[in-house]
Amino acid sequence: MYNNSIYIILGVVAVIYIVISMNNRRIGKDRKSRRFMDGYERKAERKRDEDQK
Repeated sequence: MYNNSIYIILGVVAVIYIVISMNNRRIGKDRKSRRFMDGYERKAERKRDEDQK
């Protein structure tokens, strides 16, 4: 048991790393697909557009 414990520990660390990596990749895709501040206009531009109408 003791001679194989290093391999067990390394295997567990590798599995944890893979799970965290996959989770971060999924969150990154969700963030990129979301349109951040999609319809945002600056207040000065919005006021100027309303004044022109």
